[in-house]
Amino acid sequence: MMAGGNRGLVANVRAGNRSYLCLEPRELAEQRNILVTSALPYASGPLHLGHLVEYTQTDVWVRFQRMRGHRCIYVCASDAHGTPTMLRAEKEEISPEELVSEVAEKHRKDFEDYHISVDNYQTTHSPENKELTEEMYRRLKKAGHITQRVIKQAYDEKKNMFLPDRYVRGTCPVCSTPDQHGDSCENCSATYTPMDLKNPVSVVSGTTPSVRESEHFFFRLGDFDDELRSWVPGHVDGSMVNKLDEWFRAGLKDWDISRDAPYFGFEIPGESDKYFYVWFDAPIGYMASFLNLCRTSNLDLDFNEFWSNDERTELYHFIGKDIVYFHTLFWPAVLSGAGYRKPSGIFVHGFLTVDGQKMSKSRGTFIMASTYSKYLDPDYLRYYFAAKLSDAVDDIDLNLEDFVTRVNSDLVGKLVNIASRCAGFIHKLNKDQLADNLPNNTLFEEFSAAEKDIAAYYEARNYSKALRQIMALADRANQYIDKEKPWIQAKDSTQIEHVVRVCSLGINLFRTLMVYLKPVVPGLTKRAEEFLNVSPLVWSDAETPLVGHPVKQFKSLLERVDSKKVQAMVEDTRSDFSASTPLEDPNQKEDGLGEIDIELFSKIDLRVARIVKASLVEGADKLLKLQLDLGSEKRNVFSGIRSAYDPEDLDGRLVVVVANLKPRKMRFGTSQGMVLAGGPGGEDIYLLSPDSGAKPGMKVT
Repeated sequence: MMAGGNRGLVANVRAGNRSYLCLEPRELAEQRNILVTSALPYASGPLHLGHLVEYTQTDVWVRFQRMRGHRCIYVCASDAHGTPTMLRAEKEEISPEELVSEVAEKHRKDFEDYHISVDNYQTTHSPENKELTEEMYRRLKKAGHITQRVIKQAYDEKKNMFLPDRYVRGTCPVCSTPDQHGDSCENCSATYTPMDLKNPVSVVSGTTPSVRESEHFFFRLGDFDDELRSWVPGHVDGSMVNKLDEWFRAGLKDWDISRDAPYFGFEIPGESDKYFYVWFDAPIGYMASFLNLCRTSNLDLDFNEFWSNDERTELYHFIGKDIVYFHTLFWPAVLSGAGYRKPSGIFVHGFLTVDGQKMSKSRGTFIMASTYSKYLDPDYLRYYFAAKLSDAVDDIDLNLEDFVTRVNSDLVGKLVNIASRCAGFIHKLNKDQLADNLPNNTLFEEFSAAEKDIAAYYEARNYSKALRQIMALADRANQYIDKEKPWIQAKDSTQIEHVVRVCSLGINLFRTLMVYLKPVVPGLTKRAEEFLNVSPLVWSDAETPLVGHPVKQFKSLLERVDSKKVQAMVEDTRSDFSASTPLEDPNQKEDGLGEIDIELFSKIDLRVARIVKASLVEGADKLLKLQLDLGSEKRNVFSGIRSAYDPEDLDGRLVVVVANLKPRKMRFGTSQGMVLAGGPGGEDIYLLSPDSGAKPGMKVT
């Protein structure tokens, strides 16, 4: 997958210092051998736009390295194991292995749609990961880094299973905030155990958990305190060092790496009903995906060369700020303790907000990757994200109005406009042949000389600075064309040759800009390469102009973003979730709503309703149309429960509906209320039903 084919190594390229965490460039004559990973998405659910921040950031960097002539391998996988996968598979009445396979295939499809150029995408439930996980455990145990002791855990008597901390909810024991996770309070930040909660409840069954003892296995993270303290500077983004210092000062605690049956994961060798905790084998999945690539591809890769302490190779992880502890402390310690090299660098990014707020299902901004790609070109999103990404750990915001304006202004109004303005004259006046020489070498040299700064920005992941400089160059190109006015000069037969030369320079400036933008907008670049009639662009192409070269007749390279499509995407997202109010997914919290008083609650008119008829909605994958009888009136409600219920099973069923919700026009019709349901979403949705004896129209109090 090396970009540029057999064009060979680009000589005398610029790169960062050995840690690649700063902007200072140095000359590097040899080809670099780089292995890159992104954090593994959970196999219990689909990708959303928040995931795409990380995969875009990673892919831009990988594509840039390949364009420079370096060998850059990119691997990823679906994070398969754990309780969420096990429970969702149980709900769908399929095996966890089947669920993982299905979701991983959807992940691969999203990667393809968004041009994420991963060399190998597996799941962590693979033979290679089992092999490596068991080997690393044996090495750590032999070296004395594994200990065991009896602990107390929350236990669900109804489901006959130990509960992960986040599968227990209750009232915070410190500040009395209700509905908090079993490990920490989102209101006061206190940490505790699930059984410290007041009125604890199992998220799985809704029952009060008991307490049971169990022997667990622990990784002695404290054994690596001094080693990690000296390794962190220079290998972890500087903005995270202070946070790591807090953890060091608090003391590195033993890490629980085991779970009890039933659990979907790898069994611990030599133990009965004991499994490796998902966070032990998940990062080993990076190694396993690469090992699989080594064994199945013809890329001539040596696993040990990249995972030993070999100075000839580099290893980088791109992650979100929510999993810093695992990747900057736990993971490098496990690698070191098992005899492997530590990462060359950990690159950390912030979260995504939409329109200045947390992604929201009710507002239609919790957008799935597959939903976006139904309406809009993924290159739009890649460009917008890159325009906001830097080497900092700041959150970035997808402002939908700004998204439309910026993409249309930069990519269409500035960039593509250069080619559009010049190509027609080349076609009409010179039969699609560029001039043999250019009229303004100084301007081309200005564009070519910019590659050093732009390359340094890409290397340091300061994509926003790179794109600002690229768009400033695009402005310069358009200013040049405005000044020369080829549309006027072409009317003078004595100026035809000059017009062709001016427009040939314009096409060359466009080509240089496409070199610089190729890591960000690969789809657009491919179409531009076809128009330019060139082989895949590499970084060194910015140095030499095309002269006397035939191009193809210009066709539209990129359409303007249609704001109506953006609105349709939001509406589609909202319609998927608006008709149900699922309980919280233990791994992902929806908008925090805070407390309300009884006066506000009393304004909600909850009524008993009977489903007269349920039917499918054409063009909506997740909606059912419910014809409801509320006693004195009939209503239609569109409900996002299709993934959990067949229409014929709902006829005659009693439900609870929010009767005074403002009607909302949808592209399928008007929804006149909202039926209530619980569950984490997807196939795990459960309609709330009143007890026997309730009648349509009764008020719920």
